[in-house]
Amino acid sequence: MTADPSSADFRATMSSFCTGVVAIAAVVDGRPVGMTCQSFISLSLDPPLIAFAPARTSSTYPVLRQARRFAISVLAEDQGDVALALASKGTDKFATVPWHPLASGTPVIDGCLAWIDCTFETEYDAGDHLLVVGRVHELGHLPDGEPLTYYRSSFNSVGGRQSPLSS
Repeated sequence: MTADPSSADFRATMSSFCTGVVAIAAVVDGRPVGMTCQSFISLSLDPPLIAFAPARTSSTYPVLRQARRFAISVLAEDQGDVALALASKGTDKFATVPWHPLASGTPVIDGCLAWIDCTFETEYDAGDHLLVVGRVHELGHLPDGEPLTYYRSSFNSVGGRQSPLSS
């Protein structure tokens, strides 16, 4: 029998898995609120559902959760600065992040590869994270472009080029 892995070993091992990077944003009290997330999946085609996993320690997710609707922006390879801005602590993360509202009012990051407009469906306990399920209402994407990825604690492109802005 082996011992449970340490969180450092688990993190090091999981960093071998490349993920995409998304921004999750909503409007709360008339202002855009958002965060960066790499724990994001397409969950169901019928009905169309997505899921993401914010940390329980997130100070942004409880504020986002106050909104009925939210948008996912799939970040492009040149948007490492956007990912860092939305991952930072602070109240005005959108001061340097260009965005526009969808018809529903949810914020979408300018220049993103794809966007998904959702309502909150449900949440599940997932250890030190929550698993949040969203119902998709509208979406769109650009026909070309490369995504921003996160691999071995750095932002990268699909072609393996490391972003100059890595966390």
